[in-house]
Amino acid sequence: MQESLSRSLENAFGELLTTLSSLDEQELNTVPFAGSWTAGQVGDHLRQSYDVVGCLTGRTEVTQRDPGAYVAPLSEQFLNFEIKMQSPDFILPTEAPIAKERLLDGLKQRTSVILDFAASHADMTLTCLDFELPTLGALTRNEWLNFVLVHTLRHNHQLANIMHRLDHTLS
Repeated sequence: MQESLSRSLENAFGELLTTLSSLDEQELNTVPFAGSWTAGQVGDHLRQSYDVVGCLTGRTEVTQRDPGAYVAPLSEQFLNFEIKMQSPDFILPTEAPIAKERLLDGLKQRTSVILDFAASHADMTLTCLDFELPTLGALTRNEWLNFVLVHTLRHNHQLANIMHRLDHTLS
C-alpha cells in the first residue's frame, strides 16, 4: 500500500509540474473566468499546503482508532468535483503576479520532501499532533499523505479546466 501511495503521489506531482511548466508567465497569471484563481494561484495554494511535512515529522502518538479511517471520506469529498470548496485563509494564494520559476522551484522542493517521507520507513499509522485538519481533527501520517494526494488530484482537475479555458481565451 505504501508503495502504491508513493507512486500515486509521484504521478500527481508530475502532472502538476508538467501542467504548470507548459504555461508561460502571462498564461500562469491569466484569470480564465470570473471568480477563478489563475493557474499560478492554484500552484501557490498547493505549494503552501505542501508545508505539511513539518506535521508529518513532528510530534506523534499511537493512534487509538483505525489509522486509515479518514482516507475514504477525504477521497470522496475532495474527488467530488461537483462541490465547490473554500480554502482556509492560511493557504490562500497571493493576489500578486506569480513568478513561474520561483513557483516551480518551490513546488519541486516541497514535493520532493513529501515523496522522500512517503517512501521512508516511518510508521505511517501514528497520529500527527502538530496540526489538525479543519472539521476532521488529527490525522495519521497515512491519512495526511492521502490528503495531499486527493488535494493535488482535485487541483490538477481544476488546472485542466483552467487550461481548457486559456486555450479558448488566449487563442
